[in-house]
Amino acid sequence: MNTPSSAASFTKPYDTGTTGDLCLANARLVLSDQVLIGSVTIEQGVITQITEGDAIPTGAIDSDGDCVLPGLVELHTDNVERHIEPRPEVDWPHLPALIAHDAELASTGITTVFDAMRVGSIHSGTSKGHYVDYARNLTDELLAARAQNMLKISHFLHLRAEICSETLLDELAAFGPDDRVGIVSLMDHTPGQRQFRDLTALKTYIAKKKGMDDAEFTAHVENLKELQRKYGSVHEAGAVQEARRLGAVLASHDDTTSEQVATSATNGVGFAEFPTTVEAAEACREHGIAVMVGAPNLIRGGSHSGNVAAEDLAKADLLDIVSSDYVPSALLLSAFHLSNVWDDLPRAISTVTCNPAKASGLSDRGSLGLGLRGDVLRVRQTSKAPVLAGVWSQGNQVG
Repeated sequence: MNTPSSAASFTKPYDTGTTGDLCLANARLVLSDQVLIGSVTIEQGVITQITEGDAIPTGAIDSDGDCVLPGLVELHTDNVERHIEPRPEVDWPHLPALIAHDAELASTGITTVFDAMRVGSIHSGTSKGHYVDYARNLTDELLAARAQNMLKISHFLHLRAEICSETLLDELAAFGPDDRVGIVSLMDHTPGQRQFRDLTALKTYIAKKKGMDDAEFTAHVENLKELQRKYGSVHEAGAVQEARRLGAVLASHDDTTSEQVATSATNGVGFAEFPTTVEAAEACREHGIAVMVGAPNLIRGGSHSGNVAAEDLAKADLLDIVSSDYVPSALLLSAFHLSNVWDDLPRAISTVTCNPAKASGLSDRGSLGLGLRGDVLRVRQTSKAPVLAGVWSQGNQVG
């Protein structure tokens, strides 16, 4: 049986490098609405055939009943920042950091990533509370590495627009339509609301990360509150306009109340990153905004900031997309965890493949379908955890 699918309509010339040919046979193919035994054929980097049955054509790889599913699509990961600053105040050489970041994601099954980079610097206040502009230069290095075929997987940009800053609009203005900016998210980390309603949780997180004592932490909090009062509304409106100029999908971050979600809807937000309450997630449903949760929240059984548990949202049918956030390997693990919660493997896999692809405007990937990119994974299910047995990007093995 050949499974029909419309050809991709996404026309921008994204990925560089060569394409490959591949046939994975005798596999449990995880389609969008069912799982069937069959084979998937990729030619010149594109899926050309999906056939039902356990036959193993000449030259095909015998998957031995393992799952074959689309490559994972990651919309929000802090991993690139972890590689360029492996410890506080340690600036690691960027090109090796980018190559290592790319290889790490490929090894976890992620074949498309939107690399999150902060825009919006803070130069005033306590010295330990400073943030400096790095995104423009790092983007240039990332795009140069991609142009020279140094990267294994497909990279886009996710600009984390921090409205609680001094330089946001100037930094956003430095980006243009050719910079592969796919997502702009509206970030407001002003203490006392959203993710950090609990200042104790904030102090545990940032004071430890920055090495602040009590006085420095108090000064840092007051400085951020003053920046929000001075720039918040102007920066939010400006970031919305910049997202439109760049042709990027707009995302909200850490919505907590129904009123905040209503504002997100007015701004044209397409998906909500990590809503912190059931109230916010329910409001997203009412406004047609997709809900993203963090894989670490799912795997750990709760939020490290004391916010709503992702599994509770899953059980309430308030979860659409999963992001690895700060643990790349958690993305695949979380999808199989959700398959147990829902008893529905295709639905669970969709949260890390076709749903994030759709939310970010990518129609050429995220599913096993004819004419789509040959980004596929071979996964062996065990009683403990899913084990990756192969990762292919456009038909080329990268993991």
